[in-house]
Amino acid sequence: MPVLRRADACSTIAAVSTQEELRVVGAGLGRTGTHSLKLALEQLLEGRCYHMVDLLGQRERDVPLWLEAARSGRVDSESLLSGYRAIVDIPGCFFWRELAEQHPDALVLLSTRETAEAWWQSASSTIFDGLRRGLPGPLITGMWSTLAERSFTPHIDDREQAIAAYERHNADVRSAIPASRLVEWRPGDGWGPLCRALGVGEPDLPFPHTNSTEEFLARRSE
Repeated sequence: MPVLRRADACSTIAAVSTQEELRVVGAGLGRTGTHSLKLALEQLLEGRCYHMVDLLGQRERDVPLWLEAARSGRVDSESLLSGYRAIVDIPGCFFWRELAEQHPDALVLLSTRETAEAWWQSASSTIFDGLRRGLPGPLITGMWSTLAERSFTPHIDDREQAIAAYERHNADVRSAIPASRLVEWRPGDGWGPLCRALGVGEPDLPFPHTNSTEEFLARRSE
């Protein structure tokens, strides 16, 4: 079972703020339940959560800013995340260190899969398969290439290298973020760890499990 590093997380953010400040920095890589987390956090925080789907939709104008951040190592959080309460998934997960420094009161949420092999099978058949085919377009694939070279691995066709990068990424987060600030979560954990960390009650609704491999591929064929 994943470990919630601190039951009450950061006491300074136990109550939902009325300001649109970033409350959660998602460090988990894509295909670790991040779309489900987006929907869950938007409900718990009563505000928006930035995710790759935002970048592919109404926020495509952000791609050059993320690309510049990948090149320089400096992310313009004020321009990119104004009005957001949380960020998860790509590209933000590659800037967890910078975002955590810029938002010292935010929790750092590391989402993972039950095994590295499970993550690889999902990522290889969805995200990596699309990138091999030049999807979802030159702007995004160019951004990914720079991010992968900087923070992951460009060898997404190599199972061993991709899994090593996944495990290295997770280990780096665990070693850099204090236990008082780090929340670990897997898709099967549901509301519990998130609600305890944020100091809010669990909604009387099923956890929003979304964006399975089948759903991901079905959307691509539409």
